[in-house]
Amino acid sequence: MPELLEIETYRKAAEPVVGRTIGAVDAPDDWYLKGGLGPAEVTGVLPGVRITGTGRIGKLMLLETDGPTIGLRFGMTGRLIVNGDAALSDLEYGSNRDNPAWDRFALRFTDGGSLVMRDPRRLGGVELDPDVARLGPDAAVVTLKPFARILAGSGAPLKARLMDQSRVAGLGNLLVDESLFRAGLSPERPARSLQADEVARLHRAVRRTLKTLGGRGGSHTGDLQPARVRGGLCPKDGEVLRRTQVGGRTTYWCPHHQR
Repeated sequence: MPELLEIETYRKAAEPVVGRTIGAVDAPDDWYLKGGLGPAEVTGVLPGVRITGTGRIGKLMLLETDGPTIGLRFGMTGRLIVNGDAALSDLEYGSNRDNPAWDRFALRFTDGGSLVMRDPRRLGGVELDPDVARLGPDAAVVTLKPFARILAGSGAPLKARLMDQSRVAGLGNLLVDESLFRAGLSPERPARSLQADEVARLHRAVRRTLKTLGGRGGSHTGDLQPARVRGGLCPKDGEVLRRTQVGGRTTYWCPHHQR
């Protein structure tokens, strides 16, 4: 499932299209176009514009152009195909089959090549000039003081607060479970219940988790990941993991060391 780390991989994979001019747009799925956008608009506005850069805020990938900014969201199963090559060959919990029937949006360039969004479950989407002000600070760069304010202002479960993209952008189910596992904090605790030392410990855990899993190759490479099955045992202390729903998401955590 694409989280911050996967979207950063997609962004890097898209760098070869910088400088290219869009010749045509394929938008076969009206539902995939968001923010009131329609096929006539993207096919009328984007051909002829040049890609000038790539960017990312949380899980939102950006293609900067000399016209509108193109925002790409990949949902749970979206993959990026650049010039025929998949940016990721193995996407956790998503199909890795190369089925063109799942192509929801594509840019075709005047000098050949393409950028395609392939999404079996249609949970992603495309926008023009997306409103990035609705997103919180990127989890990879947020510093301790704003991170502490984000937690202090909420009685929501800790995991739900961390996954709220309007508060902290980029963290998904796997990254949050791994970070809380490493920090020794229960996902069910009210966010504002954390003491200052616990906030600092969690902030360090998030940053280290992103660095470590990024080096390993993605959000699915965490120490907790192999145990995320019914009856799985905590990799730290051997306790049977709890499997609960927090913030509407299936959550695995250790009742022994996560308090």
